[in-house]
Amino acid sequence: MINFNGNIVERETNILTQNRAFLYGDALFETVKIVDGKILFLEEHYFRLMASMRIVRMEIPMNFTMEYLEEQILSVVEANSFSDSARARITVYRNDGGYYLPKNNTISFLINTTALENKAYTFNPTLYEVDLYKDFYISKQLLSTVKTTNKIINVTASIYADENGLDNCILLNDAKNVVEALQGNIFMLQGNKLITPPVSEGCINGIMRMQIIELAKKIENITVVQEAISPFDLQKADELFLTNVIKGIQPITKYRKKDFSVAFSTLIFEKLNQHIGQN
Repeated sequence: MINFNGNIVERETNILTQNRAFLYGDALFETVKIVDGKILFLEEHYFRLMASMRIVRMEIPMNFTMEYLEEQILSVVEANSFSDSARARITVYRNDGGYYLPKNNTISFLINTTALENKAYTFNPTLYEVDLYKDFYISKQLLSTVKTTNKIINVTASIYADENGLDNCILLNDAKNVVEALQGNIFMLQGNKLITPPVSEGCINGIMRMQIIELAKKIENITVVQEAISPFDLQKADELFLTNVIKGIQPITKYRKKDFSVAFSTLIFEKLNQHIGQN
């Protein structure tokens, strides 16, 4: 028997009592965008998930191929009639058993989908204000680059942003350098130099981050570098923008007392939609 919200019930009626994702955050996730029945950047998502599972020593089933994952995602999208445009989250968690030391490393997965309004990425250049979040810091380590279900820093920072009338917060690492935003990677334009933190700073190796780096390299007179960004650098920037695979590109228009241009983020946004065939 267990106590659930003040009621004594059979233990078996609550599946969370042994679920390792619930008990220990022993789980990973990927979020993908589907357009016209096709998963955008499928290969990149798949290989990032496989690399993450190896890092946390999850056992990868023999049938867990890219084709199998694609089939499983699209089956849910089709069942929900979301094929035009949808978001899918794939959560992979280690199976029940054990305490910190699992009884085995086998996995289960859960896929859920929601419909999206637009096939193409949309661009919103209106007021978008951010500030630093300094209550807690991200560690500069490999595990910080993996999308685990332990996102308590993102949760508390989201509450902080809401309480302070901010659209987003910028997370820092334990060296007090810029890492990323709450829901995506950050890019900074200074003159002709586009800068984003390297994954060694503790940021998620975002799928959209990879796409933007490659697209920006093809723009004439733009130099793309991955290097540490200090909070002081942000106020010297000409532009700041955020990236993730669902939103695409979100320009930052205000950080503290400085307002930013959106000219370059508008350009790279147009190239992104051309890249996915939605120009």
